[in-house]
Amino acid sequence: MDESPTEQEWTSIPISAIEHFGYCPRQAALIHLDRYFADNVDTQRGHFAHEVVDAGGPGVSRTGVRTWTALEVSDTTLGVHGICDVVEFPDGQPIPVEHKSGSYRPGSAADLQVAAQVICLRGMFSADVPHGVIFAGRQRRRHEVVVDDALQARLRDVVARLRAVLRAGSLPPPVNDRRCDRCSLKEGCMPDARIDASSLFVPLPLGRWDD
Repeated sequence: MDESPTEQEWTSIPISAIEHFGYCPRQAALIHLDRYFADNVDTQRGHFAHEVVDAGGPGVSRTGVRTWTALEVSDTTLGVHGICDVVEFPDGQPIPVEHKSGSYRPGSAADLQVAAQVICLRGMFSADVPHGVIFAGRQRRRHEVVVDDALQARLRDVVARLRAVLRAGSLPPPVNDRRCDRCSLKEGCMPDARIDASSLFVPLPLGRWDD
């Protein structure tokens, strides 16, 4: 279970928060600072998709590859921690497999989540882990995510900005764009709420104070 903000100084950040921040900084702050979360159809589908992999422990895939589900990982240099849905060990080398209920879009925030898992596994197993995998449930396909220098640089930048937001303890402004349409936190976030300060106080014309 993630520690609450009062129990730490965000020296280590949940890997799940990286994907949230990559999608929307305000979403990450609502979840990890305000502890606000709400379900919709997409999140419920994700819960169902994770029921098997959340069990935890060793196993063997249908193709005969050794696996470990719900493996806890961390990296002190990057300052992240989390749980890999599945780690496969073909030829003894760890490969993280992140399960998503929807479709996969290259370059999305999910790539950052897998990249963080790869970094953790590299350090924990002293292994050369060149890539991770995203399994897209809607497509029933595996997508390889190569964790190269460019993706690592992008990951470090996002982690640094995320840590700054969490330590500041305040919510970033809403993005109020197409991302909000599928966000389960839209009702509590209220991205399209606007307060017109001029409507809060309308002075009376001169000479009408006694009306």
